[in-house]
Amino acid sequence: MLSLINILINVPITLIALTGHEFAHAFVSTKMGDPTPRYEGRLTLNPIAHLDIMGTILMILTGFGWAKPVGVNPMYYKDRKKGMALTAIAGPIANFIMAFLGVLIGTVLLIIGNSLGWSYSVLSNINMIFYLFAFRNLCFMVFNLIPIPPLDGSKVLGLFIPNRTYYKILEYERYSIILIMILSLTGVFNSVIGGGVSAVFSMISKAVSVIVSPIV
Repeated sequence: MLSLINILINVPITLIALTGHEFAHAFVSTKMGDPTPRYEGRLTLNPIAHLDIMGTILMILTGFGWAKPVGVNPMYYKDRKKGMALTAIAGPIANFIMAFLGVLIGTVLLIIGNSLGWSYSVLSNINMIFYLFAFRNLCFMVFNLIPIPPLDGSKVLGLFIPNRTYYKILEYERYSIILIMILSLTGVFNSVIGGGVSAVFSMISKAVSVIVSPIV
């Protein structure tokens, strides 16, 4: 029964994290003049449009994964590499914002619940749901910032390396996804992602504490 409850909580949280991430990619690319995301139906908050079955299952099982990549055409960008980097970083930024809001809203609800005398079980469930929401988003953010194609970090890295090297790396994008799956399932990424998530979560928690301190 507990596993069923965990699934019922994890699935919508995962869908929100994936959808927000991919919508951010589509939104930024569209704002820079690329009509491709709109034509392909990706400029939407409908999670079905963004789902990649394997990436979604992997995220539910391991805490990190991917959605169906948003199709973009960098030829519409004024600066191709900069446009690709901005479009790429938009997804992780969206996850960071959602994680921050999750911690903030969860903290405020706990404060309100304590003042109103809500039961321990209610407060515990609130804490668990919003913690998991933030955790999932941060896992997705940190994972996608790893500079291995086709992850977002590889596009951001493109801003800092020569064009020849950057485009050479992108040539191997179709093969590196296999490497990513192997490293994910074998737990190689766990320490890297775990450390990144812990650091960012701690930073968010401290910021939220400062924000809510006047009402505590």
